[in-house]
Amino acid sequence: MNSALSRDEFDALFQVSKMGRLEKGAKPSACVLRNAKKLVGIKMLIPRRDGSFDLTDKGTEALFVNRCITGLRSLAAKPEFTLDDEIAAFLGRKGHITMTADGKAEVTPKGLECLEDIAQNP
Repeated sequence: MNSALSRDEFDALFQVSKMGRLEKGAKPSACVLRNAKKLVGIKMLIPRRDGSFDLTDKGTEALFVNRCITGLRSLAAKPEFTLDDEIAAFLGRKGHITMTADGKAEVTPKGLECLEDIAQNP
Protein backbone atom coordinates (compact mmCIF):
# COMPACT_ATOMS: atom_id res chain seq x y z
CA MET A 1 0.00 0.00 0.00
CA ASN A 2 2.24 2.79 -1.24
CA SER A 3 -0.52 5.28 -2.03
CA ALA A 4 -1.36 7.82 0.65
CA LEU A 5 -5.12 8.30 0.59
CA SER A 6 -7.05 11.28 1.90
CA ARG A 7 -9.95 11.00 4.32
CA ASP A 8 -12.33 11.71 1.43
CA GLU A 9 -10.87 8.82 -0.58
CA PHE A 10 -11.25 6.46 2.39
CA ASP A 11 -14.86 7.65 2.73
CA ALA A 12 -15.41 6.80 -0.94
CA LEU A 13 -13.94 3.30 -0.42
CA PHE A 14 -16.19 2.80 2.61
CA GLN A 15 -19.27 3.91 0.66
CA VAL A 16 -18.44 1.53 -2.19
CA SER A 17 -17.99 -1.34 0.29
CA LYS A 18 -21.54 -0.72 1.57
CA MET A 19 -23.10 0.16 -1.80
CA GLY A 20 -23.71 -3.11 -3.65
CA ARG A 21 -25.56 -3.02 -6.96
CA LEU A 22 -27.33 0.17 -7.99
CA GLU A 23 -30.93 0.28 -9.04
CA LYS A 24 -31.61 1.27 -12.63
CA GLY A 25 -31.07 5.01 -13.10
CA ALA A 26 -29.33 5.48 -9.73
CA LYS A 27 -25.83 6.95 -9.49
CA PRO A 28 -23.04 6.58 -6.94
CA SER A 29 -22.64 9.42 -4.44
CA ALA A 30 -20.74 12.60 -5.29
CA CYS A 31 -17.93 11.50 -2.97
CA VAL A 32 -17.47 8.24 -4.88
CA LEU A 33 -17.63 9.94 -8.28
CA ARG A 34 -15.19 12.66 -7.20
CA ASN A 35 -12.56 10.10 -6.12
CA ALA A 36 -13.28 7.30 -8.61
CA LYS A 37 -10.67 8.27 -11.22
CA LYS A 38 -7.76 8.12 -8.76
CA LEU A 39 -9.03 5.00 -6.97
CA VAL A 40 -9.55 3.16 -10.27
CA GLY A 41 -6.10 4.33 -11.42
CA ILE A 42 -4.36 2.90 -8.35
CA LYS A 43 -6.44 -0.28 -8.68
CA MET A 44 -8.53 0.02 -5.52
CA LEU A 45 -11.84 0.20 -7.41
CA ILE A 46 -13.19 -1.50 -10.51
CA PRO A 47 -15.94 0.22 -12.53
CA ARG A 48 -19.00 -1.91 -13.36
CA ARG A 49 -21.13 -1.70 -16.48
CA ASP A 50 -24.10 -0.33 -14.52
CA GLY A 51 -22.11 2.75 -13.43
CA SER A 52 -21.35 1.54 -9.92
CA PHE A 53 -17.99 0.44 -8.55
CA ASP A 54 -16.56 -2.62 -6.85
CA LEU A 55 -13.67 -2.87 -4.37
CA THR A 56 -10.56 -4.77 -5.39
CA ASP A 57 -8.54 -6.85 -2.93
CA LYS A 58 -6.15 -3.91 -2.62
CA GLY A 59 -9.03 -1.56 -1.79
CA THR A 60 -10.45 -3.98 0.77
CA GLU A 61 -7.02 -4.29 2.40
CA ALA A 62 -6.55 -0.49 2.51
CA LEU A 63 -9.96 -0.07 4.13
CA PHE A 64 -9.20 -2.78 6.71
CA VAL A 65 -5.80 -1.29 7.61
CA ASN A 66 -7.41 2.14 7.97
CA ARG A 67 -10.06 0.69 10.30
CA CYS A 68 -7.33 -1.00 12.38
CA ILE A 69 -5.33 2.22 12.74
CA THR A 70 -8.43 4.27 13.55
CA GLY A 71 -9.54 1.69 16.11
CA LEU A 72 -6.13 1.57 17.76
CA ARG A 73 -5.99 5.37 17.96
CA SER A 74 -9.49 5.53 19.42
CA LEU A 75 -8.69 2.86 22.00
CA ALA A 76 -5.49 4.67 23.02
CA ALA A 77 -7.43 7.93 23.45
CA LYS A 78 -10.47 6.40 25.20
CA PRO A 79 -9.93 3.09 27.03
CA GLU A 80 -13.71 2.48 27.14
CA PHE A 81 -13.90 2.46 23.30
CA THR A 82 -15.32 -0.78 21.85
CA LEU A 83 -13.65 -2.26 18.77
CA ASP A 84 -15.37 -4.34 16.08
CA ASP A 85 -14.84 -8.07 16.64
CA GLU A 86 -12.87 -8.47 13.39
CA ILE A 87 -10.55 -5.56 14.22
CA ALA A 88 -10.09 -6.64 17.85
CA ALA A 89 -9.20 -10.19 16.77
CA PHE A 90 -6.62 -8.96 14.26
CA LEU A 91 -5.01 -6.44 16.63
CA GLY A 92 -4.97 -9.09 19.37
CA ARG A 93 -3.21 -11.61 17.10
CA LYS A 94 -0.60 -8.99 16.22
CA GLY A 95 -0.05 -8.15 19.91
CA HIS A 96 -1.23 -4.53 19.66
CA ILE A 97 -4.03 -5.01 22.20
CA THR A 98 -4.82 -7.36 25.06
CA MET A 99 -8.12 -8.16 26.71
CA THR A 100 -8.47 -7.33 30.40
CA ALA A 101 -10.26 -9.53 32.94
CA ASP A 102 -13.48 -7.50 32.59
CA GLY A 103 -13.53 -8.01 28.78
CA LYS A 104 -12.27 -4.57 27.76
CA ALA A 105 -9.47 -4.09 25.23
CA GLU A 106 -6.24 -2.39 26.29
CA VAL A 107 -3.43 -1.06 24.08
CA THR A 108 -0.10 -2.81 24.69
CA PRO A 109 3.33 -1.11 24.60
CA LYS A 110 3.77 -2.63 21.12
CA GLY A 111 0.52 -0.96 20.03
CA LEU A 112 1.64 2.40 21.42
CA GLU A 113 4.99 2.01 19.64
CA CYS A 114 3.14 1.29 16.40
CA LEU A 115 1.02 4.44 16.85
CA GLU A 116 4.17 6.50 17.42
CA ASP A 117 5.70 5.09 14.21
CA ILE A 118 2.54 5.95 12.29
CA ALA A 119 2.56 9.50 13.70
CA GLN A 120 6.19 9.98 12.64
CA ASN A 121 5.71 8.46 9.18
CA PRO A 122 2.18 9.28 8.00
